[in-house]
Amino acid sequence: MLEHLSTERRNERTMNLDEMTTIEILKAMNEEDQTVPISVSKEIKHIEAIVQKVVASFKKGGRLIYMGAGTSGRLGILDAVECPPTFGTDKEMVQGLIAGGVEAFTVAVEGAEDSESLAVEDLKAISLTNNDTVIGIAASGRTPYVIGALKYAKQVGANTGSISCNKNAEISKYAEISIEVESGAEILTGSTRLKAGTAQKLVLNMISTTSMIGIGKVYKNLMVDVQSTNLKLVERSKRIIMQAAEVDYETAARFYETANRNVKAAIVMILVGCDYNMALQKLQNGDGFVRKTIQ
Repeated sequence: MLEHLSTERRNERTMNLDEMTTIEILKAMNEEDQTVPISVSKEIKHIEAIVQKVVASFKKGGRLIYMGAGTSGRLGILDAVECPPTFGTDKEMVQGLIAGGVEAFTVAVEGAEDSESLAVEDLKAISLTNNDTVIGIAASGRTPYVIGALKYAKQVGANTGSISCNKNAEISKYAEISIEVESGAEILTGSTRLKAGTAQKLVLNMISTTSMIGIGKVYKNLMVDVQSTNLKLVERSKRIIMQAAEVDYETAARFYETANRNVKAAIVMILVGCDYNMALQKLQNGDGFVRKTIQ
């Protein structure tokens, strides 16, 4: 029942929210938000366990699939769509599925989140396999769409994880690894796009970023597989080459073009002293890790 969920409780500090001044509301929100990272920190071990599952999936050619409804589904999609430009991944490698389909990203689709079978249909549509990892996201921890997804994923043999913002969440029963970040009562009762949404975003950042580091998408703290899809990213790519290989801008720009705008290859060409094709071969031998390749 909703009344038993911490995310649905009334916040004792904001009972007179409608009487507060603008500055008082903003301060209250800011103070409440500061509690979120602390709550997330209590779940680090579970987040680590899910990351290990995701990395294992990637190494087998599998995918990371986020499943959610409403705000939770939108956050999954947001994390997924940032992976191709940031890490140079195929758009299929990390996916976000939302109850009600793409339309539900901007307009709520009535009843979609209450259907377990809809989740099964969505996962069948992308041909879920036992090489994949499915992570169900639900602030309440009880969304039927997410439960249906986790049940089906288990039947297929895929790895399963869940992210909720209540302890002893219903979805945790259907996941191999459950992350339960107790973000607590919202300043606006039940508005889980606030602290709960922030908690989910922090966890998703941790899962995708750490998983990508685990498969060689990062050298030192540089995003060496970045895709240069606009002028800003072209310049960022050159700066990454400068920083990774410790060369000047002109040298970085020259190798960037010689390497067909492949940042990782350009870095290896400079540090190892080889041509483009040899750099690609060395990277393949090094499983895509720059550090392993240059050692």
